[in-house]
Amino acid sequence: MFTLDHFDLAAFVAATLAEDLGPGGDVTSAAVIPAEARFDGVMDSRDAIVVAGLPLAEAFFRHLDPDVRIETLVAEGAVVPAGTDLMRLSGKARALLTAERSALNTVQHLSGIATMTRQYVDAIAGTGATLLDTRKTLPGLRVIEKYATRMGGATNHRMGLWDAAMIKDNHVAVAGSVEAATARAVAAGIPRIIVEVDRVDQIEPAIGAGATHLLLDNMAPPILREAVALVAGRAATEASGGVRLDTIRAIAETGVDFISVGRLTQSAPAADIGLDLAPA
Repeated sequence: MFTLDHFDLAAFVAATLAEDLGPGGDVTSAAVIPAEARFDGVMDSRDAIVVAGLPLAEAFFRHLDPDVRIETLVAEGAVVPAGTDLMRLSGKARALLTAERSALNTVQHLSGIATMTRQYVDAIAGTGATLLDTRKTLPGLRVIEKYATRMGGATNHRMGLWDAAMIKDNHVAVAGSVEAATARAVAAGIPRIIVEVDRVDQIEPAIGAGATHLLLDNMAPPILREAVALVAGRAATEASGGVRLDTIRAIAETGVDFISVGRLTQSAPAADIGLDLAPA
């Protein structure tokens, strides 16, 4: 069974279907499709994609037809050309057509994220830099969106507010200084302390106070190179802010350890994936 930490798949499927079915159910299928009708279908991609989300699609179909026969044809994370068949299924027509939109929406969204992520990963290949996602995710979908970035080859940054401290400009403004904010996180016993700096002169105070990871915010490549040299391996370095596909290679070549990209989960276009009646 497909599982993800901190994600209740059954609850997600049930809530998504309930949203679509509303108070009246699938009136179209109920009116048009005979109760005994069968559906043999193929899910395929009209785009070249990195595949993500097929186990979730399967969960939607099985929720409404526990006896559905499903054959998954490609692996999660696979790179496939346009026209690739992803899944074959056979079962009760009403159930499968009712689940179709929810299943496709999920696979389209997650495969879109995975596909964009792989483009960014490929762009920095050989530099030694690691691509990170961010917390810029749709409410309620963070775990599966971050799963999709992993399928595309990225590494997850913080999953939430709980698994590392990230001291940003507003924290510094309230605490009084980079040093004060960082020292308080150290005193709280937090082992992983990420500190955002937007000027080179903030680096020494942050490291001196106990930062384990520096987020170098909106720095141009020459400044990033200077910052990496100044850090000299005493903390992990992460470039962040406004990173695009056409700029990420130059950023990676400055020597930073990580590059975080919010658009992976904010702006990835959905993949074009459909479900069609299989030829007899």
